[in-house]
Amino acid sequence: MVKFLQDREGQIITKGKDSGDLIGGRPSLAGSVSQRACVFCGSRVVLYPIADALHLIHGPIGCASYTWDIRGSLSSGPQLYRSSYSTDLREQHVIFGGEKRLYKALSDLITELHPKAAFVYSTCIVGVIGDDVESVCKKVQAEKNIPVIPVMAEGFQGSKKDGYKIACEALARLIGTDDSKEASPYSINILGDFNLAGELWTLQDYYSRIGVQIMTTLTGDGRVKDIRNAHRAKLNVVQCSGSMIYLAKLMKEKYGIPYMKVSYFGIEDMSDALYDVAKFFKNDEIMEKARRLVTSELSRLVPALAPYKKALEGKKAAIYVGGAFKAISLVKALRLIGVKTVIAGTQTGNTEDYKLLKAICDDGCILVDDSNPVELSEFVKRTGADLFIGGVKERPIAHKLGIGFVDHNHERKHALSGYNGMLNFAKEVYATVMSPVWRFVRDVK
Repeated sequence: MVKFLQDREGQIITKGKDSGDLIGGRPSLAGSVSQRACVFCGSRVVLYPIADALHLIHGPIGCASYTWDIRGSLSSGPQLYRSSYSTDLREQHVIFGGEKRLYKALSDLITELHPKAAFVYSTCIVGVIGDDVESVCKKVQAEKNIPVIPVMAEGFQGSKKDGYKIACEALARLIGTDDSKEASPYSINILGDFNLAGELWTLQDYYSRIGVQIMTTLTGDGRVKDIRNAHRAKLNVVQCSGSMIYLAKLMKEKYGIPYMKVSYFGIEDMSDALYDVAKFFKNDEIMEKARRLVTSELSRLVPALAPYKKALEGKKAAIYVGGAFKAISLVKALRLIGVKTVIAGTQTGNTEDYKLLKAICDDGCILVDDSNPVELSEFVKRTGADLFIGGVKERPIAHKLGIGFVDHNHERKHALSGYNGMLNFAKEVYATVMSPVWRFVRDVK
C-alpha cells in the first residue's frame, strides 16, 4: 500500500491479509481528493423528493445548479420538487447581506406556487456573511401560514453525511404536527427510499399484498401532510441507514416508534425485509401472505436468473457506493449471479457497518473507506476487475480503465429494488460485462 497516503492507514485493508477492521467515520484527509460531496448536497438530496414542497436555495446560483434534479426520484402527483429555485446571491449581497432578497423570493414563490411547505437551504456563503435565515423563515411562516423550515447546511461544516443529519432534523420539525391521517395497527414508515425509477411503488405493492399500510415515505414520492403524520406509524423501516438512521433514532426517542434496518436490493434482503416486518407485527395472516408472496416471486425469478449466472460465472466486480448497507446487498446480489466482489468500498460507512461488509466478502477482497480516483484506479488494476459499480463520479474511472460500469447511484433511471429489480440488475451486469466493445479497448490494467 505504499502508493497510498500514509495517514489513511486503517481505511484500506485486504481481507485475509490484514488483521484489523476497516475504520469508518473519519473526516476526509486534506489533499486526498475524496469522492464525498458537501453538507449542502447531503441535505438537498434527502429532502429533494418531497414533491409538494418548495425547495429554495439561499446562495449563489452554482449551488442550485449543482444539486438540481440529481436524483432519479419520481412523483405520482405534484412536480414542484423538479424545479430548482435560488436567491442567486452576488457580490453586493455578500457585502450588504441577503436577508431582504431571501424574504422577497420566499414570499413571492409561496404566493405564486402554493406549496404545502418550504425548505430554505443555507449554503457556504450564507454561513460566512451571517444572514439570519431562521428569523426570515419564521416571519414568512407566520405570514403565509405554512411550515417554512430552514436547513442550515453550509457546505464547509463537514461532508455529505453531516448533511443527512441536518436533513433529518429538518424533517423532525414537520413530524408530529398533524393527526388527521388514519393509521392501521399494521402501519410502517419507509425511511431512506427515494423512489428512484419508481422503486417505491413496487415496495408499496408488496406491503399492500401482505396487509401492511405504508403511512409515510421519507422521502421518495413524499407529501408534506404524510410526513406531518409520520409519528402515528407503529414501525420505522430504514432502507438507507446512512441517510435516515438519525431520524429513526429521533422518532424512537420522542414518539417511542421502534425501527429496523432493511435492504430492498437482491433476493435475500428483499425477502428478509418482508419477513422481518411480518415478524414484528406478530400476525399469522401477515406472515402467511409474506411467505406466499416470496414463494411466488422466487419461483419466477430464480429460473430467469440462471442464464445470466452461467454466462457471468468467474467475473470480478469492484464496488464503491455511498453507504455500507448498499455495498453489503451488492456483494450478495453479485454472488447470486456468479460474480465475485474483489473491491468493496463506501463514502459514508462506519466501523460497525464495515465489520458486516468484511464478514460477507471473500478473502483477497480490498475494503476501503472514503476512497479517491487514484486509489480506486490502482485497486482495479491490481485485482483485474471486469466491472465497476458506483455513481456518476466513478463512471470515468471505469471507462478510462477499459472496463464496464453499472450505475447504482441516485441518478439512475432503472429500478433495481425488489424481485424485478434483481432481474433488471442481472440484465444490466450481463449487457455491460459481456459487451463486445471491450475487445477493442486497449488493455491498461
